[in-house]
Amino acid sequence: MSISLDEAVELTRTGDVWVFRGRSAPDRAIQFTTNSPVNHVGMAVVLDDMPPLMWHAELGRSLPDLWSGTHQRGVQLHDLRDAVCVWANRYGQRAWLRQLDPPADGEMERAVLRTIARLDGTPFPSTAQLAWRWARGRVPALPRPGRLSALARPIRLPALPRPGWPALAPRPTPTNSPNATGAANATGSPNAANATGSANSPNPTGSAGSTRAASPAGSAKERDRALETAYCAEVVAVTYEAMGLLPAGRRPNWYDPGRFWSGDDLGLAADARLGSEIEVRVPPR
Repeated sequence: MSISLDEAVELTRTGDVWVFRGRSAPDRAIQFTTNSPVNHVGMAVVLDDMPPLMWHAELGRSLPDLWSGTHQRGVQLHDLRDAVCVWANRYGQRAWLRQLDPPADGEMERAVLRTIARLDGTPFPSTAQLAWRWARGRVPALPRPGRLSALARPIRLPALPRPGWPALAPRPTPTNSPNATGAANATGSPNAANATGSANSPNPTGSAGSTRAASPAGSAKERDRALETAYCAEVVAVTYEAMGLLPAGRRPNWYDPGRFWSGDDLGLAADARLGSEIEVRVPPR
């Protein structure tokens, strides 16, 4: 399915995911290391009578950040149409829209605004940081002395390739630690690995002989404070978690752009789902 950019902008709602695929060497490196056909992800923010916005993280600063009113690198809130045009025409990316079903409600939109207030302006990681954090996100968290053991994660079955996408090898399960490297997009479309975050293990407190796990809200706040730098997939994942669409407790650097394409399974909560990719035709500029 293919629609025009005008149609996509009219159609998109808060929580919809936009994924991008480029052909440059850094883009290919990201796709290879994450075993997916995409290398960048952003989230639509559509509130009241405001124009649709794109919430994402990138190395470039070609567009004004509409939250701070400045040109900055890292986590940014852009006019959605302008952002898609930059990624398509300047960075040479193809764009797809995946719609959130059911649409975000008012409480979710308020959670999005709180997350934007916390994370906007967070720097984008360096290439070395990005690669290291992506690798760490694939290693099971080890319990620290005095902490409870890390909770076991469910095994994710490898996804079959969809028609129209290149055939891919099975993605590694969360318990594997592949020897892969990340890359930042030299053209300004930076993408590869993911971000930092606190360990998955619960945080016991209290007197000897008794433990009490930290609340999900407290864990989310700890992870937000730990995000001294942030990568595109991390930003969307942390925002989805604040909206109640992703389970609390998973490290943000477990996510990469490939988690947000239809060949993978995010395991969204509350019976939510993301629809199949809708290709967006972007006019040249």
